[in-house]
Amino acid sequence: MLPDDTGAEGQTVIVEWFNIWHQWIFENIVQPMLYRMEWMSFDELAYDWTHLFLLGALEVVLLWALIRPLELWLPVERWESRKATRVDVLYTLLARLGVLPIFFFIVLTPAFDWVNAQIRMAGIIPPSFDNLLLYVVLLDFVDYWRHRFEHRFNIWWALHAVHHSQRQMTFWSDEREHLLGQLIAAALRAAVGLAVGAPPATFVTVTLATAAIESFSHANVKLSFGRIGDRLLVSPLYHRVHHAIGIGHTGRTMGCNFASVFPVWDVVFGTANFTHAYLPTGIDDQLTGRDYGEGFWRQQWLAFRRMAG
Repeated sequence: MLPDDTGAEGQTVIVEWFNIWHQWIFENIVQPMLYRMEWMSFDELAYDWTHLFLLGALEVVLLWALIRPLELWLPVERWESRKATRVDVLYTLLARLGVLPIFFFIVLTPAFDWVNAQIRMAGIIPPSFDNLLLYVVLLDFVDYWRHRFEHRFNIWWALHAVHHSQRQMTFWSDEREHLLGQLIAAALRAAVGLAVGAPPATFVTVTLATAAIESFSHANVKLSFGRIGDRLLVSPLYHRVHHAIGIGHTGRTMGCNFASVFPVWDVVFGTANFTHAYLPTGIDDQLTGRDYGEGFWRQQWLAFRRMAG
């Protein structure tokens, strides 16, 4: 009996339709704009950027369609006004439609290709990760330590506090980060990907997949994966503890539950907290009146003031 390849055929059709739309939008919208602005030298880069923009837009739509109903069905909190969450939508669109890590991956590729060539000419063969899962594990390990450093060093926490200052956390809150912090994280991810020789398709897949997991972990959903599951994959409950007032940014390790995808890093390095309680989110000094800003630009400006202070 021949294996059923209906699923593979369906995926092929979806990819073909996506490529058709990508080509049409690039030829009918992006290229004419480049021509009018006399930027045709960026034609190839713009083609790749359009592809990434469409991938990001598709992911945002799918996340909204899948996670928003869960937030309505099993909310941790209900608010009379969702005004505080609106700015997080802007952060998400800026991050996902720009796809910063992938952009840096494209921009840094020529430099890393040159360095790789020099190393190989010296007779040294650098490591290469062709296995998708191994690359996810490696990148999550790097993200874990970047996240811990964001909490450990005051100047970095001044930026990251923008993320933690949200009192009404939803799936939109994942990308609520200071722009400088986003640039640092994106450049680091791209550098790691290039350093281990991750193929572009692998990098894009991992970036989109981990972003989806992180969006779900920030959702306003009363959900955990159980005693065992919460030790295998970051759940909304597990990550909410990381955002809890007085817990997620204090103590000996300046917080807990830093992992983005795999809680194993928290378990191994002693930062796991499996408290089974849906606690209020935010930063403790907000309760005594410290201003972290409501609008996008004020949040950005106040973070720089905290850095200077």
